[in-house]
Amino acid sequence: MRKLLIILSFCFGSLATVMAQVPEGTPFLFEEDIKEYVVIDSVLRPISYKVEALEDFIIESEKVGYNAGLVYANNQLGIYYRNKADYPKSENYHKTALAIAESNNLTDFRIMALNMLGVVARRKEQVRVALDYHKQALELAEKQGSRGETNLRSTAVSRNSIGNLYLTLRQEDLALNEFLESIKIEEKIGNNLGLAINYQNIGGLYEQKGDFKSAMESYEKSLSYNEKINSDLGRVICYNSIAQLYLKQGKAQEALKLLEPTIPKAEAIEDDYYIVMAEQNYGWALLELGQLNKAENYLTKALATAKNLGQQYFVAESYKHLSVLAEQKGRYKEALDYNKLYHENEEQYLNEKNQQYVADLILKYDSDKKKSQIEILEKENELVNVKLADNRRFLIILIFCTILLASIFYILYRQNNLNREKQFLELEQKMMRSQMNPHFIFNSLNSIKLYIISNNKDKAVYYLNKFSKLIRTILSNSKEKDITLEDELQTMDLYMNIENIRFSNKIHFNIEVEEGIETKQVRIPSLILQPFLENAIWHGLSSKEGDKILTLSVAQSATNQLTIAIEDNGIGREKSREIKAKKTLKNKSIGIDLTEERLRNYYEEVKGEHKLEIIDLYDDQNEACGTRVNLVIPYYAEFKKKPKLQLS
Repeated sequence: MRKLLIILSFCFGSLATVMAQVPEGTPFLFEEDIKEYVVIDSVLRPISYKVEALEDFIIESEKVGYNAGLVYANNQLGIYYRNKADYPKSENYHKTALAIAESNNLTDFRIMALNMLGVVARRKEQVRVALDYHKQALELAEKQGSRGETNLRSTAVSRNSIGNLYLTLRQEDLALNEFLESIKIEEKIGNNLGLAINYQNIGGLYEQKGDFKSAMESYEKSLSYNEKINSDLGRVICYNSIAQLYLKQGKAQEALKLLEPTIPKAEAIEDDYYIVMAEQNYGWALLELGQLNKAENYLTKALATAKNLGQQYFVAESYKHLSVLAEQKGRYKEALDYNKLYHENEEQYLNEKNQQYVADLILKYDSDKKKSQIEILEKENELVNVKLADNRRFLIILIFCTILLASIFYILYRQNNLNREKQFLELEQKMMRSQMNPHFIFNSLNSIKLYIISNNKDKAVYYLNKFSKLIRTILSNSKEKDITLEDELQTMDLYMNIENIRFSNKIHFNIEVEEGIETKQVRIPSLILQPFLENAIWHGLSSKEGDKILTLSVAQSATNQLTIAIEDNGIGREKSREIKAKKTLKNKSIGIDLTEERLRNYYEEVKGEHKLEIIDLYDDQNEACGTRVNLVIPYYAEFKKKPKLQLS
């Protein structure tokens, strides 16, 4: 080993100089090209927050092409500058780490970089951006076959961060679920820091809900874990959280005792974010105790730093306390100005709360309409059952009274028709529950809400209009047995517009109709194509990397036939089944089965023939490259002239 170190020192040239800055185990990392995060961190931990040493390490890693080390060092520098509230510089370092990890297939480091970018975005109050980063990280982590400690830690970080974002969006139940999932992982790997962070977040959740007792229990759990790992930063956060609870309960003296030592601790850590928190809470406690001059000093300092950091929440809270302080000092004009600034900043920060309220109203309105439609179908179904019961009794009477055979045939014929109508109504009920399900409505509204949160009003209004038009169209079409092909194609275009929001409009969706086809004269069952598009998106395209293409084409395949084809360039059915098999939660899709049954009933009733086939597509190397669904339907004069069918 000594001989090897001499050779390495000769090859690296300036390595001997750097050894004064970086740990002794560095040559071992270079020599073995170590890619495991745990090993790298164990060697480089002494310099993990030393800027000059990390920069020197980057220079030496570039010389020998040690990519894992480059990613580690860039991520650590990103964390350092994030804690200094220098978010642009932090973001640049994490993006550099992500690019290196992606180009060298370092998945664990790629996941870490995505998580770190998410944390920076959350500090900048960019909720949507942060959520995208953390969800990408979580998907990558859960896709890995072999899940070691590094992978599990990254998964826990992703879930914790997503929980924090859900908490910001006032989705407490979703947030709590993410925190609890993160805790399971942290307990499994014995990570006390992760447990401290999660219990701190759960305390914040209960505090937000007004459950101060549960909040205090969670904060105290977090504090106990921070004591185990001797974390000053953890103590600062916990003491501030517990002090806030005391202040909200009118226990200002107890709060002051906790807060006083946190300011020098926060300053020693050199994290401006927590310095603002400590100064503001300390000023609040002094205000409650009537020490107005001292309180004003701390609140003014907190306000200045918060403005510099761009932390809207702390800015709003500082103005609120300063308004109360100015009023108590008799400076009423100043108090009024502070109060106005507080409301302006609070409105900007908490705007998503109002947006959530609007979204909830829309969801409730559409859910009520959906429920009323289902109730109507259920009542019609009950009427059919009553008719069937009456017919059975009538048939028994006819048998006993030896009524004419023709009458018996008539009753049997009528009973058959009613049975078919009952089956149709039941199918329509199932179809109505499967089309536009609550998950789709919830996710669509959340996607639109995120445009509002990111202040992209034009896109929010555009997609909200599209969404409302889609809802109206589906509710209107659901009353009909069939609609024109032209109406169906327009509805599918609306549906894809909404679904594509969740994929950042990365799905290229095209509708192609062969020239000369009269789509207004062809009738098909309403909403019959949606399940195939949904399947193509979620089983074919959602897991595909690169370009995602989905094409819906209509062509005349024979003299009396049309072929409606839905083709995607996704991962194929076999790969989709493999991915589904690995998932812990498996949902059975019934959309395609319902669709086939509806097609069969419909074309039996209109005396037409149809054919449905699903084809796996392969490229020249016999690799799966997508799926095509072919629906062949009649297209001839007699069929086109058939009257429009409606529910009985």
